[in-house]
Amino acid sequence: MHESQQHFVAPADEVEVLATDRVVDAGAPTSIWGDAWRRLRRNPVFLVAVVLIVLVLLVVVWPSLFTSQDPKQCFGEFGMDSPRPGHPFGFDKQGCDVYARTIYGARASVSVGIGAAMLFLLVGGVLGALSGFFGGLLDTIVSRIAEIFFAIPMVLAAIVLLQLLRPTTVLTVILILVAFTWPQAARIARGAVIEAKNSEYVTAAEALGVSRLGTLVRHVLPNAAGPLIVVATLWLGVFIVTEATLSFLGVGLPPDIVSWGADIARAKYEIRTSPILFYPAAALAVTVLSFILLGDAVRDALDPKERTR
Repeated sequence: MHESQQHFVAPADEVEVLATDRVVDAGAPTSIWGDAWRRLRRNPVFLVAVVLIVLVLLVVVWPSLFTSQDPKQCFGEFGMDSPRPGHPFGFDKQGCDVYARTIYGARASVSVGIGAAMLFLLVGGVLGALSGFFGGLLDTIVSRIAEIFFAIPMVLAAIVLLQLLRPTTVLTVILILVAFTWPQAARIARGAVIEAKNSEYVTAAEALGVSRLGTLVRHVLPNAAGPLIVVATLWLGVFIVTEATLSFLGVGLPPDIVSWGADIARAKYEIRTSPILFYPAAALAVTVLSFILLGDAVRDALDPKERTR
């Protein structure tokens, strides 16, 4: 061996051993939901949206906290009168208190939006999850039916059916809206479940003897629910706008139910002479905007591609 290649090893008792390893406290492991919640709490857009939504829900549940006036009580002698104490928005052409109708109009419009979003999530999510997880004939049937409904314009179909199903109710409007939108949720659920079912934890669950349905419910759905929650939140605002559009056209909720769309329709002829149209329109815009902001914030928190370090 060449002299430059010789190795010299010092005795062990002459070598000082330094502590090079240290214990790092990584903290308790967190789930995707816990990580998303931490991100949401630091997102000002989410906080603003939550404040607005809480305010809207308070108006929906307890409108008497905000006004003591009866929205259906009208005084012909006050028609188109300007604001006065106790009536900050003035009166419409029929002498009804615009502020009271704006407050109580939230109940019908938001109830349709929330009810339709929940049913949209349930029907579309279940059908999409089953077709994506089990595949085969079930996937083919659900996909073909969904394609048929994709080809039907929602508003046009709702106008036709609501004209046929007189008198309409809040439940009728919800069912019709969901009937022509559930394929959107089914498509999202199907894609998320197909991606999740190929994960290693699904293989491990099946190796441990968990049934396929149990694997779907206990392991796949919780990890595929993020995109569904985001799309349902965004569609909630769409449902509120659609109900207002149908009521504006006179085919939505009946006249005895106070709603923002119907009040906008009633005030459209006075738009040049009175601002009463802008009050229900502004309430509608703020409500829809709050849910859209919430959906965007949740999407950014759950989507790894949208996260910023």
